[in-house]
Amino acid sequence: MKQQQQLLLLILAFGVFSILNTEMGIIGILPMAAEMYQVDIVQAGLLVSLFALGVAIAGPTMPLLFSRFNRKRVMLLVLGVFTLCNALAVFASDFEVLLVLRVVPAFFHPVYCALAFSVAAAWVAPEDAPRAVARINMGVAAGMVIGVPISNVLAATFDFSVAMAFFAGVTGLMFLLTMAFVPDLPVAQPMQYGAQLSVLKRPPVWLAIVAVICLNGSIFGVYNYLADYLQQIAALPGQFIATLLLVYGLLNIYGSYLGGNLLAKRPRVTVRLFPLCSTACYL
Repeated sequence: MKQQQQLLLLILAFGVFSILNTEMGIIGILPMAAEMYQVDIVQAGLLVSLFALGVAIAGPTMPLLFSRFNRKRVMLLVLGVFTLCNALAVFASDFEVLLVLRVVPAFFHPVYCALAFSVAAAWVAPEDAPRAVARINMGVAAGMVIGVPISNVLAATFDFSVAMAFFAGVTGLMFLLTMAFVPDLPVAQPMQYGAQLSVLKRPPVWLAIVAVICLNGSIFGVYNYLADYLQQIAALPGQFIATLLLVYGLLNIYGSYLGGNLLAKRPRVTVRLFPLCSTACYL
């Protein structure tokens, strides 16, 4: 049973990595996208911001709509959509077509992430839930930042389409691993939609939502354009930029691991100190 838990958590973490890799990996190749499709960097930034907007729109609704269905089948559906859209993006010759292929999977993004976190928490003992969720969050962190230097190296060494093929390959691999190793996950007692929405009546939920929006906005609002800044303003070579982004990513993953352990031991202190530490860094 222990080995099965570990395998499931590993697949879920890598599955989340593949989803976030598609979302954030393109940050490292925005300058290449702008050059290839002959648009400015602000227009190229729509590849990130419109994806994020799709996630924001779908976040409150899509996980709710899919909550009654077999979780393994929903995961396969999401990974299949991501793989198909990423594969088609390899051959997209028009910037508007590429934008559409970015936005479509964005609406399925919250479904997989919500399932991964809920399944991880439910699959282990209650006292181990924070650590299990932290492992999935390591996949989130890796997808947000590790995919950036990898895509940067691929695009710089080959071209933009090769980086898009990398996104398709990762989600395709996770589709196959999920099909082969994730057990059937039917919903035993589906909750009524009203009961699920009732959680919004709790003030701590809204406080958490606002905190996540503000903290992630402050961090990734800067990070989205970091590759372009390092290239255009700092005038650093492409390979060195990729190295810096990789170091950032590794520290982010370690931070997720550390945060999970701190939340399991001292949740209130950790939650209160994190925004203060972030504010201190910006100051």
